[in-house]
Amino acid sequence: MGDSNIYGSSFFFTFFFTVNKHKPWIETSYHGVITENMDTVLLDPPLVALDKDAPVPYAGEICAFKIYGQDAPFEAVVLNRTSGEGVLKASSAVDCESQKEYTFIIQAYDCGAGPSGADWKKSHKAVVHIQVDDINEFSPVFRELLYKASVTEGKIYDSILQVEAWDQDCSPQYSQICNYEIVTTGTPFAIDRNGNIRNTERLSYDKEQSYKIMVTAFDCGQKRAKEDVAVHIDVKPVCKPGWQGWNKRVDYEPGTGSKQLFPKMHLETCGGPLSGVRVTVELQTSHIGKGCDRETYSEKSLQKLCGAASGSTDLLPAPSPSTNWTASLLTDSGRDSDLIYRFDGRQAANVPDHVVPQNLTDQFTIATWMKHGPSPGVRAEKETLLCNSDKTEMNRHHYSLYVHNCRLVFLLRRDFTQVDTFRPAEFHWKLEQICDKEWHYYVINVEFPAVTLFVDGVTYEPYLVTDDWPIHTSKIDTQLTVGACWQGQCVYLCLKINSTTPRFTQYFHGSLSGLTIRPGRIETQKVISCLQACKEGLDINSLESLAKDIKFHFNPAQSVLVVEGEDVDSINTAMTKVSYINSRQFPTPGLRRLHITTTVQCYGEDTCLSIPDIKAVVMVLPPSELRITIAGSNRLVRPASDLRGPPGVAPFKELHITSTVMKGDSFGGCEPGVMEVMHNLDYCDILVIGEELDPERESLEIHHSALLGKHLDATNSTSGISIYGVDSMAHYEQAVRQVRYRNWQPDLLSERKFRLTCSELNGRYTSNEFNLEVVFQRYSSLSLSTIFSSRPPGAAPPAATVVIVVCIAALVVIVVIGVYRIHATHQEGSREDEEEVKDPEVDWNNSALTITVNPMENIRGPQALDEEVKEGDHAEEEEEEEERVAGMTSAESDNSDEDEDEDEGVKERVLKGKLEWDSSSITY
Repeated sequence: MGDSNIYGSSFFFTFFFTVNKHKPWIETSYHGVITENMDTVLLDPPLVALDKDAPVPYAGEICAFKIYGQDAPFEAVVLNRTSGEGVLKASSAVDCESQKEYTFIIQAYDCGAGPSGADWKKSHKAVVHIQVDDINEFSPVFRELLYKASVTEGKIYDSILQVEAWDQDCSPQYSQICNYEIVTTGTPFAIDRNGNIRNTERLSYDKEQSYKIMVTAFDCGQKRAKEDVAVHIDVKPVCKPGWQGWNKRVDYEPGTGSKQLFPKMHLETCGGPLSGVRVTVELQTSHIGKGCDRETYSEKSLQKLCGAASGSTDLLPAPSPSTNWTASLLTDSGRDSDLIYRFDGRQAANVPDHVVPQNLTDQFTIATWMKHGPSPGVRAEKETLLCNSDKTEMNRHHYSLYVHNCRLVFLLRRDFTQVDTFRPAEFHWKLEQICDKEWHYYVINVEFPAVTLFVDGVTYEPYLVTDDWPIHTSKIDTQLTVGACWQGQCVYLCLKINSTTPRFTQYFHGSLSGLTIRPGRIETQKVISCLQACKEGLDINSLESLAKDIKFHFNPAQSVLVVEGEDVDSINTAMTKVSYINSRQFPTPGLRRLHITTTVQCYGEDTCLSIPDIKAVVMVLPPSELRITIAGSNRLVRPASDLRGPPGVAPFKELHITSTVMKGDSFGGCEPGVMEVMHNLDYCDILVIGEELDPERESLEIHHSALLGKHLDATNSTSGISIYGVDSMAHYEQAVRQVRYRNWQPDLLSERKFRLTCSELNGRYTSNEFNLEVVFQRYSSLSLSTIFSSRPPGAAPPAATVVIVVCIAALVVIVVIGVYRIHATHQEGSREDEEEVKDPEVDWNNSALTITVNPMENIRGPQALDEEVKEGDHAEEEEEEEERVAGMTSAESDNSDEDEDEDEGVKERVLKGKLEWDSSSITY
């Protein structure tokens, strides 16, 4: 048994020792691929170990794969011990950008001779090569934050500059930049796949001095750059003559005076020798108002402002109830309160006879603003501005002003009674201004037989004067017409249309404004220049700083400036001094165009360089919005007796006129707020609210002395009073305060309401509507003076007044008789006592007796008398207070005090209920 166990044990030992006699087998080399950020490696060939001891357990099985290498981030895992399959995995994150490939040694191990793994065997060493595949995880990045380059205008470049981007990805597919692209659209540039930028057209410095374009890049995986890069390309001008350093737009803020237009402008001549430079600067303002920025006051106000003689008649006034003949004419609105009438060949107006001056005399003036263009058609018809012709029966033209074939013609035919010889009758002027479609101011001064034309203040003599016979006198009335000529007898045309009705003919085509006629006087050159003067123009600052060789001159309107010099530096200095100025406090906003032409002369040549013209604009900014405010007491209570007197009452004595604007950015960047300003006004209208004034019993007027020393005039009617003329707010305030209202029959009314409005710039800025109510306060007691002053001088007293006077007279007679009888009885009693008693008594001196009687003793009783006295005292206190506020003169105060004392004495005597004796005449 023992031997058998020994042999048995020996048998098993031999069996296990001999069963694992082969070592595993694997390939000699492997190639693997792993994608970064993944953990599985794809091997070629697959990882499989074989053992010839199979299928012997343990000995024929594969238990492990071991890797040998420096920090290889991989591990081999056995998937199936029997088949020997394994897999290679990353033990940590694999990053291609850190390491693109790995090489290491791998060996396979079997499970040994038994479960314990003893006597295991390993395979030979196999080399494993692992390549890390890249993923496109990074975007391209440009190497520069900003690229700059410059080019010369007029050239085509193959490459202006090259931009470059790079990518952090490790693989060529994702790390290489395959494409560049210009993001900015509409630019004259292109870029190739290598980043080279070129221009696709010739660049111009005048058109664009610099370009800013944005560029992006794409890698070969079409991943776009995270941030685009900016590329600045400056265009350098080739040396060509011209003005440089000027701005196309210059902003002008109202009220800032003169502003330089080209402070940094200089002329580039490319170094050529020059002998002279001539520069013309033109300010184009034909689209502003009537040719430029002028004052937009009414024609009457402007004539008053310029000192023109009075007596002119406005033939084209603003339509109103009293001037309704212009209501049917077309007006050109939107001209900054300018009153402009537009005639299209179908409109005309007959001026009423009461407006037309009846006798022009040998001296008179016709003035108007006119804008006219060439007449349409081959054969131009006469276009009449003003015509005085026969109203009926005949077609004789006594005087007229018309345009024919771009010639201005003035016709004047004198009456036969004044002159009976062949005399000048038609005066012709041929001027470019007549048909240039621009505004011009025309003044015709007639000193018969001489006639002078002024156009924009410049004198022109007629190029042709034709004579004619005078017109024979007749009793036919004449008709003055504006915009056409009145044909009193229709001859040829009317026969064709079977009509003999008078009609208009020779219609005017164009625009007119401010058409006036003044008989008996001609206008002076100074007044004409003032009436047409522009308030804006060109100017030169610091004349003393100009070089001696500089010559300059302006046209009369200062819209054209010519500068001449021999040296370029002197010309440059002079041009930096050229300025724009607008003297209006509230100018017309909008664009003014500038046109600069330059002529350069070289030695021995007429012109050697061509300088391009400059076109720029001056932008006049809108002025601050103006607010005119009228303030004062809206209710005035006055005793009716005050209204009857010659002075009347001053309803607006406490009036105040102020004007404010909003201050802000236009006032030096101040905080927004209200600022008070001073300026002129051109009219103030006081209108009666309700029924019009009755001239038989009331009036609203202003004394002529209140207008002395001021540029003011006034007109009044039953509707109110109008004060007009260009003058300061203070003068207007003084004048309005002196307007007086009278009513010599206040019993018929209890109140009067008035409305006051003021204007600046012919209604461009208007004040608030200030309403005032005048209340008439009546007293219950009457006096003789009140009764007789209640009617105007010369007017018959009403029946009620006569009855009252008769009753008062009867009452006075009764009182006097009663007093006399009492006095006589008293004297008889005294004599009897004296005779009987013989005592001395007081003797009455009848001849010196003085009796003071209140003829209007109230019969209503003591209570009514008390109420009257209280009411009278209250009225006297109010009257004294108002007199102190209004500032009455000392004479007025004294008179009022005397009247009050007299009234108070009468009331005291009435309250005593008895007569008061004049003690100075009584003898005791």
